[in-house]
Parts: sequence; structure tokens; C-alpha cells
Amino acid sequence: MTGDATTLVDHPTFRRLSHVLATRPPILAPDDGAPRRAAVAIVLRRTADDVVELLLIKRSEREDDPWSGHVALPGGRYDPTDATLQDTAIRETLEETGIDLARDGIVLGMLDELRPRTPTLPSIIVTPFVAIVRPDVRIETSDEVASAFWVALAALEDPSLTVESEVSARGATWRVPSYLLGGHIVWGMTERILRNLHSLLA
Repeated sequence: MTGDATTLVDHPTFRRLSHVLATRPPILAPDDGAPRRAAVAIVLRRTADDVVELLLIKRSEREDDPWSGHVALPGGRYDPTDATLQDTAIRETLEETGIDLARDGIVLGMLDELRPRTPTLPSIIVTPFVAIVRPDVRIETSDEVASAFWVALAALEDPSLTVESEVSARGATWRVPSYLLGGHIVWGMTERILRNLHSLLA
């Protein structure tokens, strides 16, 4: 680990995450042939007043996007030009938010893979990566992203923000586990990924 990387990780939360991710093998999703692959980045930063924050994006409304309008983590589908899924997460984060994880951060490791539970969604395996960035990184969103915002990581521990919400998508309405973060309902695969992250810190 370089000197700059050591400085980024110099926080109790980051040190714990680094240790857990280095010693706990991630659970891989079952591969039933040749499913599509995608990767997302859980981007964390430490503010000047020592608060750990998490980056979320709100996807733009697009007819060709199954997750149109959802609050999500930066990321997207694997491209054959990507050497690894980690490279996918780095590339997509740069494209969507302007944050260069390779230049301005460090990837700590990988969380458990997961697949959509809703049969109407594409058959895809999503691989989440945890990254830390410099506090002063600038966000420049692409047209795929309506907005990007930071929320306190500690919000995942607040029981008042862990609720069941009514959501509508693809012509159906149902109640789902969710977080209320930054004034938004966070549900689906993003909620599951954040719950996995929270379990590592519990």
C-alpha cells in the first residue's frame, strides 16, 4: 500500500473494512451459463469533520434502462475492453460521476455478488466493490445520471431510516425493504448491497 493509500485508509471504519474484505472471501452468485455481468462501486470518503460519507446517484429517466429513475451506486455492465470487473466499476464510476477511482482513490475489495430477485429484470450478476476517495473529489455527472449526492454512512445504522416502502416500477406496485437516504427511497439491489456493507461493519 502506498503512502497516499495508507492516508486514505487511516480511519477506524476504513481500517475495519479493509481488514474484513481482505480476510473474508466474497460469496459468488451462481453462474447458470453465460449471464451478463455488471459491477458497481460503493464510493466512500472522509470529510474534514471526520464523517464517513457514501456516494449515491439518481439515474436519469430512460426507457431503455430497467433501473430508470432509481437511486443507485455508480456502475454498469461489463465491457469486453475491461480487463476485470473491478475495471468495469472504475470505468463506469468515471463515466457517470467524473470520479477517477484509479487516480483519486483506492479499491479495498469486493462484496458478495448478487442477482435481481424480480424475474422481469435482466438476468445479470452484479459485483460490488468498495472504494475510498479523497475528500475533495469533484463530481461531474453524465447524462445517464440525474443527480449525485453524499450521505452519512452512519445513516445505515439508524433504525428510523430502515423502513418498508411502497414503490412502483414496470407497471407494478409493491412493498419492499428500503433505506431513506438523502430524501430518497433506496431499494432493490442497491438496498441489498448496502445492507451487506452494513453487516460487515456491525
